[in-house]
Amino acid sequence: MYRKVMKSMQGQTKVIAVAGKGGVGKTSLAAAMVKVLTKKYPDKRILAIDADPAVGLSTALGVEVKETIDDIRKAVVATVEEGDTRTALELLAESEYRIYDAMEECDGFAFIAVGRPESAGCYCKINNYLKAVIQLLAENFDYVVIDGEAGIEQINRRVMEKVTHLILVTDSSRKGTQVIQTIKKVADELVMYQKTGVIVNRILSESAIKLIDTGAVPVVSYIYSDERLAEADLRGESVLMLAEDTEIVKGAAKALDAMGI
Repeated sequence: MYRKVMKSMQGQTKVIAVAGKGGVGKTSLAAAMVKVLTKKYPDKRILAIDADPAVGLSTALGVEVKETIDDIRKAVVATVEEGDTRTALELLAESEYRIYDAMEECDGFAFIAVGRPESAGCYCKINNYLKAVIQLLAENFDYVVIDGEAGIEQINRRVMEKVTHLILVTDSSRKGTQVIQTIKKVADELVMYQKTGVIVNRILSESAIKLIDTGAVPVVSYIYSDERLAEADLRGESVLMLAEDTEIVKGAAKALDAMGI
């Protein structure tokens, strides 16, 4: 198995990857985690990475995206196509500088979007350089929250190759729980992580909890449906504006606490 026991991360970056089936509230939960972390650790450096091509985390956090990591990747590829003869290290240094420049500084956290990366082809080495840049970025923060693409594709492509905490999100549907169990199996082979747990979101009744099967993955939080989240979304308000007693905010805090974050 590819999964290994990682060194103690005490004093090092905690990288929290959020994954699950589409439509289960994964992005809203990632935003709620950013909200919880910024309040709990006002003196820490927090980075939110939107790794979903739909760029939904930016909306949930109220951030305007001006440039993505993939925009930068394409620009670097263009220079190579035009005959640029700089070394790989020089291209890496330029990419790192441009990504820092593209990063949005928000109230209590920084934000960057991956964008819509193309399938790896003849420029796979450049893609690997950019992955290295992302890892370098993470090392400059205390907490990193990654909102992953729905499903298992990013796990398969090893976009999330090394994280400390893998949080799987499902609703109470059988399909949702099956997807997270599939993600867990693939992650065990392809991803290095310390801890994993499930958030069961949008529960309609207490009786439904007894019917939910998450397999061998422990549930770290059950979250009931809350109309206030839907109303805030309709008003175009970010998750950061939700009250502390909103179900999704309380549930995100409970999950992070259960995972020792």
